[in-house]
Amino acid sequence: MTSPMTAMTASLGALQPEVEAALSRMSQIRLIPRLWAKDHTLWKPEPREIGNRLGWLTIADQMQHQILPLQEFARTIRDGGFRHVVLLGMGGSSLGPEVLRCTFGSAPGYPLCWVLDSTVPGAIRQVTRGIQPARTLFIVASKSGGTIEVRSLFAYFWGLVKRARGNTGGAQFVAITDPGTSLTTLAQDYRFRTTFLNQPDIGGRYSVLSYFGLVPASLLGVDLSTLLARALEMERACGERVPPEQNPGATLGAILGVLGRAGRDKVTLITSPSIGSFGLWAEQLLAESTGKDGKGLVPVADEPPAPPETYGNDRLFVYLRVETDQNAMTDRQVTALERAGHPVVRLRLRDRTDVAAEFFRWEFATATAGHYLGVHPFDQPDVQEAKDRTARILKESVAKVRAMTAKTSGEVTDLLARAKAGQYLAILAYLTPSPKVEAALKKLRLALLIRHRLATTLGYGPRYLHSTGQLHKGGPNTGLFLELVEPFVPDVKIPGQRYTFGSLAAAQAAGDFEALQTRGRPILRVALGRRRAATITAVARAATRGPTRPATGRQARLRRKAAQNRAARR
Repeated sequence: MTSPMTAMTASLGALQPEVEAALSRMSQIRLIPRLWAKDHTLWKPEPREIGNRLGWLTIADQMQHQILPLQEFARTIRDGGFRHVVLLGMGGSSLGPEVLRCTFGSAPGYPLCWVLDSTVPGAIRQVTRGIQPARTLFIVASKSGGTIEVRSLFAYFWGLVKRARGNTGGAQFVAITDPGTSLTTLAQDYRFRTTFLNQPDIGGRYSVLSYFGLVPASLLGVDLSTLLARALEMERACGERVPPEQNPGATLGAILGVLGRAGRDKVTLITSPSIGSFGLWAEQLLAESTGKDGKGLVPVADEPPAPPETYGNDRLFVYLRVETDQNAMTDRQVTALERAGHPVVRLRLRDRTDVAAEFFRWEFATATAGHYLGVHPFDQPDVQEAKDRTARILKESVAKVRAMTAKTSGEVTDLLARAKAGQYLAILAYLTPSPKVEAALKKLRLALLIRHRLATTLGYGPRYLHSTGQLHKGGPNTGLFLELVEPFVPDVKIPGQRYTFGSLAAAQAAGDFEALQTRGRPILRVALGRRRAATITAVARAATRGPTRPATGRQARLRRKAAQNRAARR
């Protein structure tokens, strides 16, 4: 299956006829025109406010009119002596900006940017040490305006700024939110520099091409005209009159939906180096949009590569290849997967700026996949539970919260003994990121893949609560969960609250543990000591000592073939 217009190819094996049949039926039911018309019956018979969540379809057109004001705003900040920009957000308010930050970096002369979406004290201290408070602009970003993490981070950094010599108070803060939220009131009370009011008919995970993504992009010095032009190019390619087989978003959506229903629900993202962070954003889009009603696609991002025979028949590989990158090693990996019979989709990007086109393609594809999976792709009904449990735990004594983080439930080998074909393991890491920790987590994921043939996901807490957390609780009961919690010392106080950031992070870890346990999801908590990387490495060693999950017949054949090929080369 090839689409020369969009440089997309798909090798789907025995499932290709099913996808072609789905594309044919897509024309018969007029899925694409109905999606553009915001017809809620594509997903559910009752409206459930679906029509009020499709503003992302045309937001790139409307944001074209904001390019010059945003560029002027960014120049004012650049020329105003600001050395740093710190975005305080969660979920859709932070993941898109983080991908843009990692993909483009700061242009010469523009401030260095940070994205902070953690309540872990160590992560907050990292940012605090890295900035000059009086010469930093803070973006307070929240669609709802009342997110506890964002409000707590604002309170902390407001206090930090006010204590800094030479600060300009509210002029160092801007807000991005929906009209009428409590954040708009806070911005007025504290005399923020400005507030960007976003369109309210766009959900957070679909908001990267709105103010939530473009304000940070402008402050990075990204060429907004080219960025939006690429998004609009994809928007037109996915237009209501484009036939399904030539429509890049609809075609990808049909593949995701059809293969997901057939058990190929582990959507494994492989990317060129320059867009290596794309999976952070795609994880939330796929998991939170489809993971409900006992169904869902499991996005697998940044998984260490392994031989083709390691993977089961629950995988779909999607390769986003940037032509200007060094791709030789990854090309060989993907080709080997295709030759082994795994379904592979290849998406060609001319350069890293095409990431904007991919934002739109994947949004359109996710909405389309929701139709085939029979889910409402614009709500997140199970996210609130963890928030409610966090609030309840915070009302209890700090000592009780601390005790919950120190508890270890069961053993790694006991958890892995429950692994079956088609399952995945989610690592829930309440940790301060560092190169050593990242390397140890990579070893752990590789051990789980090689030894137990388990697809693994990795989410930093509490970020994942606003991303893959919906899938964990509302999606298929195929997940095993490993919660890694570091000691939150030294702690960081939250001005005006009786609890600290360490208590908040501990309560969030405990609340999600309870929520998963209540739903019968197998979960293990491991309390890490001060030598965090060493403890994670020890967990990886324990994982390699567990019983190996038997290979499927197909995996065994692939392994024999690989062994024969190696012998022939010798």
